[in-house]
Amino acid sequence: MTSTELERALAIAGLDAPVRWQEVTGSTNTLAAELAEAGAPEWTIVGAGHQTAGRGRRGRVWLDTPGGSLMTSFVLRPSLSADALGLLTLLAGASWAEAASETTGLSVRCKWPNDLMIGEAKVGGVLAESSVAGGKVRWVVVGSGINLAPSGIEGSASLGETDRPALLGSFLGRFKRGYETRSKSLVADVVERWSAVSATLGERVSALATDGGRTEGVATAVDGSGRLILDVDGRRVAVASERIEHLR
Repeated sequence: MTSTELERALAIAGLDAPVRWQEVTGSTNTLAAELAEAGAPEWTIVGAGHQTAGRGRRGRVWLDTPGGSLMTSFVLRPSLSADALGLLTLLAGASWAEAASETTGLSVRCKWPNDLMIGEAKVGGVLAESSVAGGKVRWVVVGSGINLAPSGIEGSASLGETDRPALLGSFLGRFKRGYETRSKSLVADVVERWSAVSATLGERVSALATDGGRTEGVATAVDGSGRLILDVDGRRVAVASERIEHLR
């Protein structure tokens, strides 16, 4: 991919913003965050052919095959409360599932909160990071990594080679349409769209908290803050930061 192709993806989505392409970078999220701190406007987008320090949720490592993944991060400056930022991760996941399914003909689903799945195999993920000061959101960076070529990593899948600007543009356009709705409509839109492509709802799951506590129940819904709602023996339990495992 090139800067010109990033610009093409933005144009497909009806966006006009600065782009930054690097063949190799530590992390597109880190670079996008630096640009956001420096005052970069909303929708500024960063892309890379390979990350040397890619990361996922809760500090996990994200590995990619050079040239075999679509890795991007873009800057947002939302007028959302800090406790509603989880919606942006779900909106990104739903938008990627919709765009990838339409573009490739594969069935791509969302595993709460940020994994993209083909069957039981992970094809990509989303990582949203933010800066909040005085209770106000200063900026959000939404990063994505999508496998296009087989990585050789156990449990992973790939979309196959496709028109990268068209795929990215489809994702950005779908995300933009949801993001630019009013806040109340955003909640309804995200919940409806993510639920429609969810691989988690209806499944029995185990939620592992950072303190080692474990909760098991059936995933029934997501709420207006992006939390996963479990039915635990008839009790409604909201899960926010736990690691989720699907039980079979």
